[in-house]
Amino acid sequence: WVFSIIVFGCISSVGYIKNDCIYNGDTNACHYGIGIGVIAFLACVLFICVDAMFDNFSSVQQRKYIVIGDMVFSGFWTFLWLVGFCYLTDKWRKTTTDWLDTRGFHDYSTAQAAIAFSFFSIISWAGLTFLAIRRYQQGWDQAFAPSYEPDPQIPGASPYPAYP
Repeated sequence: WVFSIIVFGCISSVGYIKNDCIYNGDTNACHYGIGIGVIAFLACVLFICVDAMFDNFSSVQQRKYIVIGDMVFSGFWTFLWLVGFCYLTDKWRKTTTDWLDTRGFHDYSTAQAAIAFSFFSIISWAGLTFLAIRRYQQGWDQAFAPSYEPDPQIPGASPYPAYP
């Protein structure tokens, strides 16, 4: 949540100089960084609300769909952050200081911060994907786990002898 705010905040606040993107003049790079940052922020807010209300969903089918949706979205967003990190890094690598200086841009730390926090976002979304997979596995194990109460009809299932 915080990483997405930093990424889209850095790019949207100082990502454009005279309508040129600081990432080698490629406006798609700025739009991509802002887009995935904003959508990631909104998704985090949505998933926090859903997690807070998760115990109120009585249908097992609804819970299953929520966990699967969390797992798929987190995995997909991990991939999109990886693409964004590679894209922004490549465009920043191709950007020359002469090109930035002619436009009056001297604060390189904001562009580098957006790249760094997009990398940190990869790690955090991969962690969220792992936790969603674990949550799905726990739900699966609980749905098909044997009961704790032994069946009294099966001989030898109870440690106590049967009543004559």
